[in-house]
Amino acid sequence: MEEVTRESSGEEVTTLILAAGRGTRMKGFLNNKTLLPLLPGTSIFDGSRPFIKEIISQVPKGRVAIVVHHDAETVKETLKEEKVVYIYQPELNGTGGALLASREFLEKVETKYVLITMGDVPLVRSHTYRRLIKHIDATGFEAALIAFRPSDPKQYGRLLTEGEKVKRIVEWQYWKDLSKSDLEMMNLCNAGIYALRRGELLACCNELFDRYHSVKKNIDGTWREIKEYFLTDLVEIMNEKGMNFGFIEVPEWEVIGADTPEALRKIQALYAGLIRSTVQ
Repeated sequence: MEEVTRESSGEEVTTLILAAGRGTRMKGFLNNKTLLPLLPGTSIFDGSRPFIKEIISQVPKGRVAIVVHHDAETVKETLKEEKVVYIYQPELNGTGGALLASREFLEKVETKYVLITMGDVPLVRSHTYRRLIKHIDATGFEAALIAFRPSDPKQYGRLLTEGEKVKRIVEWQYWKDLSKSDLEMMNLCNAGIYALRRGELLACCNELFDRYHSVKKNIDGTWREIKEYFLTDLVEIMNEKGMNFGFIEVPEWEVIGADTPEALRKIQALYAGLIRSTVQ
C-alpha cells in the first residue's frame, strides 16, 4: 500500500474499488477483468475505455483506492495518469478479505463515508453512487447497499428485508437452508456495492475477520478448501451491534457484472446505448 498520511482529503467519501480477482468464467481473457473494454475493437476482449477508468470517472469526488492482486502491474500501468492509491490483497480470500486488506488505509483517511464498489460492474452512474451516499445521510443509517430485481437470480445474494432495512443477505451457497416460500419472498438481490460510515465500518472489522467461510475452489486444476471472507456478513454484524443497514433499488442493467463473455457483450451494447443517449 502506498503511504497515506493522516489527513483529510477535503471530501466526504473515500472509494474502494475491488479489482483483485481474475474471473475464471471469463473464458478467453487472462488479464484482470477491470481492464476489459467497454468499447470493443477487433474482439470483445480488445478495445478501449477499460472498465476501471469508467468506474473512476463515475464514483464521488474524493480519494480512490484500488484493491489489486491478479495482474496488478498492468492495472497500475493502465491507470498511471490517475490519482489513486493501490492496496495489495495478499491472497484472493474474498470481498471481505479485500476490505480487511484495506483496513490500515481506512484508518488513516478521515472521510465520513466509505464507498465500496466492484471493478467488474462498470455501468453504475454517478447519480446512483450519490444517491446511495445521500440515503445513509438522510436516514441516519450506518450503511446502505444497492439492490436490484434480477430476471434470473443465478448466484446473487438475496436480501432479507424489514421495511427499509436489510437484516440479512443469504448467499446462493446457503439457499438450500431456506424454504421455497422464503426464497420467493426474497426477490431483491445484492449488487455488491455499499456505502458505509467509516468509523462504524472499522468497528466491525474484527468481527468480520472472525467470521470466515470454508470454500472449495479449483486453483490451477486442484480443488482446495480455503478461508474466504464475505462483505455480505457486514449486514448481520452491524445488525447485531444495533446498527441499521438500508438499501436503494436500481434497474438490473446498471449493475450487470462481467462474469462471462455473454455478459460482457451485453455490457458493451448497453454502454454504446448510454453514449448514444448522451450525444443526442
